[in-house]
Amino acid sequence: MNVNNIHPNLSGLEQLQAMLANGNGAPIGETLKFRLVEIDDGHAVFEAEPGPHAYNPIGSIHGGFAATLLDSACGCAVHSKLRADQIYTTLELKTAYHRGMTAETGTVRAIGSVVTIGRRTAFAEARLVDGNDRLLASATSTLLVMDRQS
Repeated sequence: MNVNNIHPNLSGLEQLQAMLANGNGAPIGETLKFRLVEIDDGHAVFEAEPGPHAYNPIGSIHGGFAATLLDSACGCAVHSKLRADQIYTTLELKTAYHRGMTAETGTVRAIGSVVTIGRRTAFAEARLVDGNDRLLASATSTLLVMDRQS
């Protein structure tokens, strides 16, 4: 299913640039209220506003919210390096939490970059920062690169 109506013959970077230009995003971005705001070769940035929609039972932002943003930043950084006939999936995401978030945290940015990419495996890292560039969470990711099935 191609949720963004992106042409499958475009490279990964071209797909993401078209998605950004059209204001489209994956359905999870609508659910968790985050969006892709910057894409370049091996680099992706997402923004979000933490709010009550992402609270856990103890009254702070659930760690899964940060992990989702970091996974998206790592994944899209890798996606930007793929040929049109390739896809990827996350094999592992290691997340470290440095500061808690609440609805008062304000806009946060998940900044992802490719560390290395090979024929079958990619490694990426991402940082989640607040408006004052304070580190909230960080992650490293291992991703599997595959050929797209026709």
